[in-house]
Amino acid sequence: MTDLRAVPFDPEYGEGARNAVHVCLRVGRHEKVTLITDQACLQIAASLAAELDNLGAAYRSFVLEEFAPRPLTEMPPPVLDDLETSQVSIYAVIAQPNELRTRMQMTNVINRLHIRHAHMVNIEPRIMLEGMRADFRKVDALSVKVREIAQSAQLIRARTAAGTDLRAELNPQYKWIKTSGIISSYKWGNLPGGEVFTTPGEVNGTFVIDGVVGDYLCAKYGDLKETPLTVRVEGNRLKEAHSANRTLEDEFWRYTHADSNSDRVGEFAIGTNISLHGVIGNILQDEKIPGVHIAFGNPYGAHTGAEWDCSTHIDVVGTKFDIWADDRQIMRSGAFLI
Repeated sequence: MTDLRAVPFDPEYGEGARNAVHVCLRVGRHEKVTLITDQACLQIAASLAAELDNLGAAYRSFVLEEFAPRPLTEMPPPVLDDLETSQVSIYAVIAQPNELRTRMQMTNVINRLHIRHAHMVNIEPRIMLEGMRADFRKVDALSVKVREIAQSAQLIRARTAAGTDLRAELNPQYKWIKTSGIISSYKWGNLPGGEVFTTPGEVNGTFVIDGVVGDYLCAKYGDLKETPLTVRVEGNRLKEAHSANRTLEDEFWRYTHADSNSDRVGEFAIGTNISLHGVIGNILQDEKIPGVHIAFGNPYGAHTGAEWDCSTHIDVVGTKFDIWADDRQIMRSGAFLI
């Protein structure tokens, strides 16, 4: 088994690793951590392990390829067993096709035990040097303000010069969740953090995806600035998807029709990481850019209160939004007005 202490890493990762361990997860010296990684992310995981060693916290690390071939069909039982005895967990792994189910197996344990969990799917060196260096206390303060405005609104409208014109009617029974990078036992979060989200009541309109699409498609297609994917949503369901990149169009359509709810908008989110200023082609960071992103599929109902479920979840990100909460404009061309 790989000893992360023997894996060399770029010392420039140190600031992001310290942010993750001390600011975002607030790991205590007497807590136990489960650190899950893969071959592609070994150096980043090693930087996180070094920070845990500096703190003096106990941890166990797992490299997924050492337990089963990728893509995984099941989360390895030793990983799930170790989570049962941890207060904190980190998942720094590159997504592969059809592995969402295994991540859900992991988060089922995390939700049940209220583990403080950092979800770092598709983490890469550039993110360690950019998004993970954010001042997450400032991001959190802004996220609190955005959540307060959003949860009192009945309607959020989002428009872009590229052609997005979206209306999200909100369900007051569904909660708005803050994942700002400051992770609590109440809700695990992505790192880097910076968003507030809910399950919408009903979404209608056009969304021009000139940022990125999520899950494993992100690594395949990257920044969509030159070949945007335009989708039309009606009654909260995906009705059309068009792109000059027909391969992307076809693969996205298949992904969003894998399950009976795969074409249903399960997430409506506002990015709040004000340290980010442009798309890098990685969903983990790009969905935190100030603006709107939505996701088709799983609504994270355990947190928002949505009663339905789905085995898939794919985020889509646009750029340079104007946003209104009811009649109050809160963003202009990607810049917050609050």
